[in-house]
Amino acid sequence: MVDQDVREQVRARYAAAAIAVRASGRDALALVDADQCCTPGTAEDAVGANASCCGGTGEVDAAFGSSLYTAGEQDELPAEAVAASLGCGNPIAVAELRAGEKVLDLGSGGGIDVLLSARRVGETGFAYGVDMTDEMLELARANAAKGGVDNVEFLKGTIEELPLPDGSVDVVISNCVINLSTDKPAVLAEMFRVLSPGGRIGISDVVAEDHLSVADRGERGSYVGCIAGALSRQEYLDGLAAAGFIEASVTFTHQAAPGMHSAIVRATKPTATAATESSGSVTECCDDARQAACCEPAAKATCSSGAHPAGTCGCA
Repeated sequence: MVDQDVREQVRARYAAAAIAVRASGRDALALVDADQCCTPGTAEDAVGANASCCGGTGEVDAAFGSSLYTAGEQDELPAEAVAASLGCGNPIAVAELRAGEKVLDLGSGGGIDVLLSARRVGETGFAYGVDMTDEMLELARANAAKGGVDNVEFLKGTIEELPLPDGSVDVVISNCVINLSTDKPAVLAEMFRVLSPGGRIGISDVVAEDHLSVADRGERGSYVGCIAGALSRQEYLDGLAAAGFIEASVTFTHQAAPGMHSAIVRATKPTATAATESSGSVTECCDDARQAACCEPAAKATCSSGAHPAGTCGCA
């Protein structure tokens, strides 16, 4: 399956979920679960027959959806925002958001994590959401208006090419979206780019145990079902380091499929001082011009001198 086909399947699937929520108030996750064993039709069809063709039970995996948010968090939001939740965790619980911070949610969907983030950072902070699906953006903006949340903006774009300038946010969050990308190195590099120095990520995603091959992951679920495209734990850690992040960790929380787990992913974008100190050296990093010339994230593995390991700000 070519990358563009995967992206279109993802877009169509989540467009259908957004339409289902707005048209009937149904839980979007029930639609997506039904779609795993049904022949998909148009987004409009999915509101009806497709949504109940799996025996009519509406049963979904407890590893996903709005049940991963506390009752208090759900009570803060419009019902449609909760119903549209399709994530595998609760990044708000791990991002440690502070008043005044700027937050970006990758693949913001119906807006649940953006709206919760906006409340956490307060009037002096701001929360952005990026999504490629028009129907989800429309739903998210309606939810923000209904919830009376003003310090938010929902932007159309892909997570491989974020529509925000360099160093523009303090925190990047995401909820079961990075596994859907067919170009994960680009996503990790974009997160690094838009973060300010010292910024951090707090992500929920599906992650495979290291012993599972790509084929093994494909046997456990579809790409658009958030399984086949998942990185392994070591692949995630290696990718974050290659992008320039430090202090990376991947912590499994609960099983989503055999050998596949919902996980919390954390990492930090170094400041010049932090990067130098982490290398065990007090030598000043090279000047900005030399860093710009040789220390782009993709080149870090080869441009660093011995005093500054790969992933830090040192130049060869």
